[in-house]
Formats: sequence, C-alpha cells, structure tokens
Amino acid sequence: MSVMPFEEQPSDPPLLDTVIYGARKEDSITDTTEASVATQHELTVGGVTLEYTARAGHLVTVDLYSGQPAAKLFYVAFTANVPNQKERPVTFFYNGGPGSSSVYLLLGSFGPRRIRTSMPDFTPPAPYALEDNQDTLLDHSDLVFINPVGTGYSAAIAPNKNKDFWGVDQDAGCIKQFIKRYLTVFQRWNSPKFLFGESYGTPRTCVLTWMLHEDGVDLNGVVLQSSILDYSKASNPIGTLPTLAADAHYWKKVATKPPPKDLPSFMESVEAFARGPYAKALSEYPKIKPELLETLSEILGIPPATLRHWKLNPAADDATPFLTSLRRDEGYAIGSYDGRNYADEEGIAGAISPDSGNNDPTITAIGGVYTTMWNVYLNEELKYTSVSPFLDSNDEAFKNWDFRHIDPTGAHKGGPDSLYTAGDLAAAMSLNPNLKVFSANGYYDAVTPFFQTKLNFEQMPLKGPHTAERIEIRNYGSGHMVYLDNESRAAMKADLANFYQPPPPTAAAAARSVQQAGKIHSTRVRRRMSRTPY
Repeated sequence: MSVMPFEEQPSDPPLLDTVIYGARKEDSITDTTEASVATQHELTVGGVTLEYTARAGHLVTVDLYSGQPAAKLFYVAFTANVPNQKERPVTFFYNGGPGSSSVYLLLGSFGPRRIRTSMPDFTPPAPYALEDNQDTLLDHSDLVFINPVGTGYSAAIAPNKNKDFWGVDQDAGCIKQFIKRYLTVFQRWNSPKFLFGESYGTPRTCVLTWMLHEDGVDLNGVVLQSSILDYSKASNPIGTLPTLAADAHYWKKVATKPPPKDLPSFMESVEAFARGPYAKALSEYPKIKPELLETLSEILGIPPATLRHWKLNPAADDATPFLTSLRRDEGYAIGSYDGRNYADEEGIAGAISPDSGNNDPTITAIGGVYTTMWNVYLNEELKYTSVSPFLDSNDEAFKNWDFRHIDPTGAHKGGPDSLYTAGDLAAAMSLNPNLKVFSANGYYDAVTPFFQTKLNFEQMPLKGPHTAERIEIRNYGSGHMVYLDNESRAAMKADLANFYQPPPPTAAAAARSVQQAGKIHSTRVRRRMSRTPY
C-alpha cells in the first residue's frame, strides 16, 4: 500500500478549549461541540517519508435508542495523507486502569512521536526529549487514541453524570458509540478495523468486540497487551511463578545448575514446573517435599525457609513479599509492573500497590517525562490547549467502578475479584471466524503475568481445529508497558506488521460462522433486549 502524499493538506489555527471538564463522579458538562484542530506533519519510516494529519479534539456519543447526546470524548488521531485513505486499516487505542487516559500508549508505543526514556533505569528530570518513532504503526494503520469518560478532557453530558459510564458494560458501550461516531464523521465505515487495549483495556476490548459485533461492526483484529481476562486468577501462584522467576533471572539470583541458557528457554522450563510439580505441591500443602522446596528456591532466589513461611506462594498479596525480598540484602524493592526497575526498599516503594501503581518503581521511573512531554506535545505540536487540567489517571473512576458483567453465554458473572471477559472474546471469535487476536506480554510484569495470560487463553470457551491459528501469543523482555523497552517495542512492531496483513477468506471459515451463529443466536437476542444502551 502506498504511503506517499497525494495532496498538500492545510493546518488549522491553534484551538483554545474553554469548557471545564470535571473528573468527579457527579460531574457533567452541557457543551456538545465537536471541535478539533488538525495539524500537518511528516516522518521517515524505513526510508519512506510519510506525511500525516494529527487531529486533537472531541466527538460526542449518543444514546443508542433516544439519539440524545450522552458523553463528550477527547481523542487524538493520526491519519496518513494518502489517496486510498478509506481503504487503510484504522486502529482504536486505549489504556486501562480503569480510570486511565490513553496518554501512555499515545506517547510510548506506536504513535508517530514518542518520549525518550531511560528504561529500565529512572528517567532523569527535564529537559526531556520527544522524537519521531521509527516503530510507529502509522505505516500500516491510521491510529485513534481514545480517552474514556473521566480521563483526559472527556466527560458525561448532562443529565448524565461521569459515574454513569464507570462500569464494565457502561464504559464499553460508550467507547462503542464513539467508534461508530468516528467511522461516520471521517467516512471510515468500510476500513479494516482493529482495537488495541492495554491492561484493563484488554477486558474492555473483549466486551467491546462483542458489543460492536451485536451492532453489526465486525473487527479484523484485536491487540491485547498485558492482559487480565480473568480477575479471579489475578494472583494465581501457578500463573505468576514464571514472571517472578524472570525477575530472579534478571537480577542473577537464580541458582539452578546448570545456569539457564537464556530467558525464553528458562521460562519454558519454569512453565512446565509450574503446571506440574508446583501445582501438585500447592494441592498437597501443608505436605512439602524437600526436593520441591529446593527447586523452588533455586528458580526464585528465595531461601527455602522463607518459601515455607510463604506457604509456597510467592504471589500472595500481589507478590509484594517477593518484590520486597528479592533484593532486600541490597536495600531495594523491585517493580511490580516491571521487575527490572527498583527503588529504596526503606521508602514508599516498600509498599507496592498495583491498583494505582503511583508508588511502584516502574511508574515513578517514567512519571515525570510523561507529564511534561504530554503538555509540550499537545500544546506546542498539536496546537490544542485546554483551560482544564489533563487527568492522565483518575483514581475516583477506579474506586467507583462497577465491575459487574455477564458474558454472552450467561455462565460468568463479574465482580471486582471475579470479572471474566474471555467469554465475550470467544463469542465474537465464534461468530466472526476471520477475527484475529494478537496477545503481547512482558516477561517481567507481575501485575498481568504472561503465563497466566496463556492459561486464560487455553481455558477460553472456544473450541475448534482453527482456533489456535487465530490467536498469536508473543512475550517480550520488558514489563507491563512493553513498548517502553526499545528492543521489545521494535520486536513487537515487526510482529504487528505481520499481524496486520489480511488473511485470505476460506470456505471453512464461512461454514463455521453459520454453525456457530445458530448456537449463540438466542443468547444474543436476550442480551440485546436487556442491555443498557449508551
């Protein structure tokens, strides 16, 4: 597909947004203006100069049945200036939380511009650097970064309130309406469509994929980064063990003989150990075989007596005991989001909370550069200025989030500790046999462990001989925010470049679609009648 420009595009004058966007649960706005500012840019990727339009502004979602304005969402979009633009893929990005804006993906992952960090080391204070992103996906897809209600400059429109959109189904329904509005405004209904969600953005993607299908919008593919598709398994010791072993390997605490040849092969052996002897040992506790305890100690770098005290479970309490113990003799705690990061164990880093993550060594290592360069980028390069503060992460949204959810089969009912959305993805894949899934995880991420993601996929209610070939799983030498590691980001870009290639349709796929449609049709009708529209 050509990425050469076909005509010169003008830039808009700078935009000053004077609307006040409150981020509290009872807040709302009355303004329904869909204002935006477009600016022109270019970068060179792989030796090819790509001219593109950046657009920052708002679109208004409406209630599905009444047609009345429901919420005003802030977005930043990047579209290549090419003659066949409507045929290009378009990818919708969002972070997680819940309560996070999309600034982390926008300036860290695959947008045309990105921040320069010192990961896995602490990024020193200003001056910071913003640079053209050689790993951007803009050469394969147009990119739209969405900020959910209560984040960025997004808010409910009265009589709705922000809290009306703070829930699994409410949030996905709002994002669904935004996507449909974007497709209409920019005439992209017939473009290939992709979703890209990180962290809580992965359950959002599963639910959203199903909701879009119900509304007749079938996707070409979804990218799930740092997945949490089953909250009941969030601290599963079997699924978390390989990640903690990866941390130990990075800090040279592993004592196996012979030493591991490399991280991937070591992870394969730890996965086999976790599935087999370790799982059996947990089921037999308090009976403990000495050889099992010794092996566990060798791969984790933790003394046998400590592991016995932990009841063989280093993942308990969000793995905080492990994260604060691995390097305690050196006076450090390591990061939950990325075990390669560390901070003074005697300070606040010793109390790691993955809910907000604000005191986690990984988040503190990059917080300053994100805050500064987002303001520089938005105000100076994108020419958008608001009188309201930009809220990159809203703890109020997280604290007031409604985690209730019933998947399309009716078999799984969600809650703060039991939300399950793999069933939504399975239903969408059953009815759309061309839907592809790309799963990316970091080896050093203890918040959404890579092996637990693999187990969740294995246990998905999706059967058939062609299932595995539509789910591509890749793990990288990074943490929760895979893209902050330069080598991992480049490797992931190469993998995604292949993922975006369209698969040839098959007769078998069409036959499977018809067969599965009959099985799920009745459930689908019931859901459509009972679902609250946004």
